[in-house]
Amino acid sequence: MPIKPIRRPRVSASTGRPSNEPEGSARGAGGDDRGSAPVRRSSGSAGQSPSSQRQAAPHGGRHDAGHRGASFDRPRAAARPSAGSRPQPAGPVLASDRPTALYLSCPAGVEELLLEEARRILGPAPVIQASRGGIEVQPALTLRTPAERQAALIDSAMRLNLESRLAQRVLWRVATRVYRHEDDIYALGRTVNWSDWITPEQTLRVDVTSRRSHLRSLNFAGLRTKDAVCDDLRERTGERPSVDTRHPDLGLVLYLDEMDAILYVDTSGEALFKRGWREDTGEAPLKETLAAAMLAAAGWQGRPEDGPLLDPCCGAGTIPIEAAQITCDIAPGLQRRFAFERLLPFRPHLAAWQQLKQAARARQRPPQVAIYAGDVAFRMTDFATRNAERAGVSHAIEFKTADALQRPVPCEKGVLMFNPPYGERIDTKGSVRDAYGQRAAQHGDRYAIDADEPDDRARPGVRIARENFQEDEAAATFFQRLSSHWKKSHTGWTAWILSPDMKLPGAMRLKESRRVVMFNGPIECRLFRFDLVAGSNKPRPASKDPHTADPTDTPEG
Repeated sequence: MPIKPIRRPRVSASTGRPSNEPEGSARGAGGDDRGSAPVRRSSGSAGQSPSSQRQAAPHGGRHDAGHRGASFDRPRAAARPSAGSRPQPAGPVLASDRPTALYLSCPAGVEELLLEEARRILGPAPVIQASRGGIEVQPALTLRTPAERQAALIDSAMRLNLESRLAQRVLWRVATRVYRHEDDIYALGRTVNWSDWITPEQTLRVDVTSRRSHLRSLNFAGLRTKDAVCDDLRERTGERPSVDTRHPDLGLVLYLDEMDAILYVDTSGEALFKRGWREDTGEAPLKETLAAAMLAAAGWQGRPEDGPLLDPCCGAGTIPIEAAQITCDIAPGLQRRFAFERLLPFRPHLAAWQQLKQAARARQRPPQVAIYAGDVAFRMTDFATRNAERAGVSHAIEFKTADALQRPVPCEKGVLMFNPPYGERIDTKGSVRDAYGQRAAQHGDRYAIDADEPDDRARPGVRIARENFQEDEAAATFFQRLSSHWKKSHTGWTAWILSPDMKLPGAMRLKESRRVVMFNGPIECRLFRFDLVAGSNKPRPASKDPHTADPTDTPEG
């Protein structure tokens, strides 16, 4: 869950300022916000019935306000400080005092990894801060004018969409205010000049996410936001845009917490885990962003010193394909389109966007390390091979259909990285082929689809299988046999396993050297690291020699 923001003072309904602050007092300087990321409670889309609502796009943190008649920062009139003095805020920093910024959402536990990645992509100039659930990117402090800040944010948004492997979406904050009811949401939407973003011939969609919002209907809040955009464009152009809930030109994300309403423009469009190469999927496919997070947490960057990588249960090939693109330095966004390409502020920069893509293609290189992958099922190995071909990395991965319990070691040392199989992929003979499907039927259809992301259609039983892993005898036997095989044939290797079962090390009879918290959709998991050695890691008790004194013994008397 996101970090709960500090309690702000009661505010005036007319001014949005603290009730104990005079209305004529100067407003404080823009705060340096560490925006908290909201958590998806429910979502609605403007122009869509509740029964057909799709869950909102990944969410953003609380940030600055837009100003009526403009989409970007404009200088505010403020009390001029005396010479030599440092400006001080006139009161507590409210949401409306925060500067425009980008917000990159990510699963909980990945924030610091995403922060490091964003710094590698953007360099040292932008101000980047982490919060729970994402990071915030502001232009360099040396940029003063609104035009300079806007150009810097546009460049950052393009680079992050193209290069980020860990972010779920890149959101552009356009407006923020303290709210009490739906009329305040409408007023929030009217603070932005929407003719700066789209034309009346284009389409829009509004998704709503919330954290402890007091509004009764989030769907109605989305409708009020849609009304604000349409009314603004009608007043400025005489026409209004249409709503497209599937492929809008302008995607908006409205986030509501207890006090603040924040409005974002989604520059990504489809979630960034959709790289553009996945067409063949198996049961419960792993998201590409989570696979990249596993590799980043392990410190594996595809360098020769990182060593070869093996995924013995690769499924549709998500982990080895991500690893192959990393070692070949292939940008993850090269094979897809983005929503910002249709937005008006980005049109003057489309030539620069093409140059960014050309530079990304030019830097691609041969693989620096070997990558091995396979699965016990011929069908899954075939899916993974075809996905690797579409991703442009089939030459960098050696696929082999083999049982993970019998597969020989491909080289002397390396890294094992995989998301454990569940259900029918555990047993090669199919004796537990339908066990999880039957258990899901007993619990109902709520386990058939991962509620966190509607784009992943898991087969019935996958989620219940993951949550009840420790109760399944076949799964426990599989992992005991797997650890025995590793101890015999993979001595000197390092294994990383993602699992929702906190007792996995005990089930495998291995001692983990590290565990990292990660979330696979709504399911809390651990990424365990095991340093594989022959035999047992447990210290052996020293045998007592009757002729040798025990140092723990004390002399009598």
